[in-house]
Amino acid sequence: MKTSWRSASLVASAAVVLALTTACGQDGGGATGSQNVGATAAPGDVGDIGAGAGAGEGTGAGAQASAKAPQPAGKLSVTTDAEIGELVTDGAGRTLYRFDADTAEPPKTTCENDCAAAWPPVAADDALAGEGIDEKLLGEVTRPDGTKQLTIGGWPAYRYAKDTAAGDVKGQGVGGKWFALAADGKKAQAADAPGLSTRNDPKLGEIVVDKNGMTVYRFMKDEAWPKPVSACTGACLEKWPVVAPVEPNDTEGVVKKDLMTFTRPDGAEQQTVDCWPIYTFAGDEKPGDTNGQGVGGTWYAVSPDGKPVGAPKK
Repeated sequence: MKTSWRSASLVASAAVVLALTTACGQDGGGATGSQNVGATAAPGDVGDIGAGAGAGEGTGAGAQASAKAPQPAGKLSVTTDAEIGELVTDGAGRTLYRFDADTAEPPKTTCENDCAAAWPPVAADDALAGEGIDEKLLGEVTRPDGTKQLTIGGWPAYRYAKDTAAGDVKGQGVGGKWFALAADGKKAQAADAPGLSTRNDPKLGEIVVDKNGMTVYRFMKDEAWPKPVSACTGACLEKWPVVAPVEPNDTEGVVKKDLMTFTRPDGAEQQTVDCWPIYTFAGDEKPGDTNGQGVGGTWYAVSPDGKPVGAPKK
């Protein structure tokens, strides 16, 4: 994160605090090591991987049996997807992914058991740097079972079990935590997506999405005036994660009036649209999902002006 951004965020946060001491509804401000890999092992079979769909870590004995040792990478290369942009593929043309719950400095993998069945780790020992790949960015991390997993720019590399053919990118954005790998280890994306933007949903119309393209929701039990108040606490937040602060100039298509943040009781900062707290839904696995729409008769997607889409009129 750049120092200039952090400074701007501090200024913006101060402006938000000042705005909330008056009332919502005024023109508010916004929110604020790996080793190089050898190439001596012979490529193995990259098929017959687990077909689990979970994005988290499993613990069952069956899950441990289904999570196989990392499969070889072969000669890595950079390919271009029309929507995602440039991404890394293995020797068989399969897309490689990274997991937000992992770390790159130092490299650490957190995907095991059920997770590793759905997201098979890529073996490190036969990886070769093809065209567009910097060999110095290739490394390895030791998994809990002692096997060596490939890292790119420090990030552990995985395949997705539901990608059945070369060029598939079905894992992109799953759970808001899985993303195709770029050659430098960053998330592959055609362009830097705004912190908040809108998209046209075939059923709901124009709705707000976050930087990962995940649908944004409102909770009808929340309050907006005279100041934002969230009624979603405790276990509720596990299903409905809050949207972190977004700078007003980092939005596209969203009404900027009353686009501000507030401080939750736990000290965390949450973004609002038209002063209403906004969230994503853990049940949405990928961009375009709207599984949270209408849940409990209290959760609804958000229109660009902050109104709940499809909520019953009072």
